[in-house]
Amino acid sequence: MITTSAPEFRDALPDGGVLIGLDVGSKTIGTAFCDAGWSFASPADLILRSKFANDKTALQAAIAKRATAGIIIGLPLNMDGSESPRSQSSRAFARNIIDLGLPILLWDERWSTAAAERAMIEADLSRAKRAERIDSAAAAHILQGAIDALTSS
Repeated sequence: MITTSAPEFRDALPDGGVLIGLDVGSKTIGTAFCDAGWSFASPADLILRSKFANDKTALQAAIAKRATAGIIIGLPLNMDGSESPRSQSSRAFARNIIDLGLPILLWDERWSTAAAERAMIEADLSRAKRAERIDSAAAAHILQGAIDALTSS
């Protein structure tokens, strides 16, 4: 199941469970995980993109390591809410991993990278450290927004 509806996604996971958040880019996939109670999201490993089969294998390993129940993928929308070519790329990525057997929620990721960057600047991380961590921090921001919606609606 691939959806943009938080309630529909939540209904597919009646017992909660660990969720993985993904910030899918052309060069990397930032990952983040939340706890089984959907309270907080934390940045995790960065997957360097190569062939899709390798990306999928790395993603499967991360999912298996944490007994993951569902996937949240950032959906990059234009500021007016319309879809962009990057949106279509994220949707295609979701279709390509649907055979992992987990429900997938596509979540609006507008401002996620900017918010993650701002938080890292406030934490006084160097430009080099920010570059290493930005995609996973953005994934955590995306995942936190989604779990906040899942627990409030």
